[in-house]
Amino acid sequence: MMKKKTLTMKSPLRLLRLGLLLLCLLTGAGSASAGDTLRVLFIGNSYTDVNNLPEVVRKLANASGDSLYYKVSVPGGTTFEQHAALPATVNLIAQGGWDYVVLQEQSQRPSFNDAQVANEVYPYARKLDSLVHVYTPCAKTVFYMTWGRKNGDAGNCAVWPPVCTYQGMDSLLQLRYSIMAQQNNAMISPVAKVWRRLRNTTGAPELYQADESHPSPAGTYAAALSFYSLFFNKNPESNTFNFSLTAAQAALIRTAAKTVVYDSLGYWKRFSSWPWIDSIGYTRTGNAFTFSGVNPRNVLGYSWNFGDGSPGATQPAPTHTFATAGNYNVCVTVRNTCDTVTYCRTVNAGTTGITGPDPLQYVAVYPNPVKDKVQVTGLQTPVSFTLGNTAGVLVRSGSLSGKQAWIDMSVLPPGLYFLKLQTSTGAVKVLTLVK
Repeated sequence: MMKKKTLTMKSPLRLLRLGLLLLCLLTGAGSASAGDTLRVLFIGNSYTDVNNLPEVVRKLANASGDSLYYKVSVPGGTTFEQHAALPATVNLIAQGGWDYVVLQEQSQRPSFNDAQVANEVYPYARKLDSLVHVYTPCAKTVFYMTWGRKNGDAGNCAVWPPVCTYQGMDSLLQLRYSIMAQQNNAMISPVAKVWRRLRNTTGAPELYQADESHPSPAGTYAAALSFYSLFFNKNPESNTFNFSLTAAQAALIRTAAKTVVYDSLGYWKRFSSWPWIDSIGYTRTGNAFTFSGVNPRNVLGYSWNFGDGSPGATQPAPTHTFATAGNYNVCVTVRNTCDTVTYCRTVNAGTTGITGPDPLQYVAVYPNPVKDKVQVTGLQTPVSFTLGNTAGVLVRSGSLSGKQAWIDMSVLPPGLYFLKLQTSTGAVKVLTLVK
């Protein structure tokens, strides 16, 4: 039992007392003439301040023709609890007009035992998120998922063994930031997952400073690419800004960010109020197509463009007949009170086209929650599958076929899992499983 033992926070950069925190309040801004312009407030501490993470994100945005205006409150070692009472932070939140507000907790606190996190972290994450939405109702809160220390938290290992190793500390941080995002309907910038991938990549540059805690330039670049992809919905591999790294180092990190963040943007935004559909689905009779958004979330309205110059539609599931054979880029814009997002899919109208529904449209899983095995039903074509956990670890992979197929999860621990199915033609469906 750890009832009477309190885990302690220690940071090599936390040298100033709280009375000097205002001196650490930094402001940055940038602008560009083309592309998207976003206003972002970063609230955190030295993990955001070291190497000026927001400025690196701004330069990535500029390199792709976009613009980022930012302000920051990043006194060294500051916790959510302190930020919630810090006038400088509260005043920045109260300025309003933010597109995104990034929240980064002190680097150790979210990895502490359940009782401490429940008392010292979650309530203040909620308080900060609530303040954000008082002053900017449509702002998106983003939790900055930080990483475990290079060799674990030696200072707290004796009283809380799970943090004795990088793996243990990092997994707890990933879990707790995911919980905070879920509790507050927020997004996740999965920097820890990008770092973990890079730590397992041969030839990756050093991510840590000598203190085995704070980010090196490569570590900050990996974090910045995560935010860049999340904010601007762009593939980081297309960006040309290398920061202070060699071209080869920057390219390797961009590939990791693309794989972890960009390829799963919907997953990192899954808890937010963003209007979302998994894909555009359809059924077809001749050249008459009935379209729909698959698994819509937070959607209040639709606007369809069928790609043939005809009038669009605003129904959730419109039927449209194409006058001539050919390929058409069908798009739907989904909206709610705050946001609009556009999705597109190419369909073929004609005798050589696809002559049936989306091959994964009717796929389902049962039972869910899962006890030992999960049944995948409704498969119309063989698929490959991967099953991953919330720490980004692949726990199962293989292929499935037949109208009914099974995946054995009996030896897996309780938790949240993500099942990705993919056909040979590239159709993809992701399902959430609970065990």
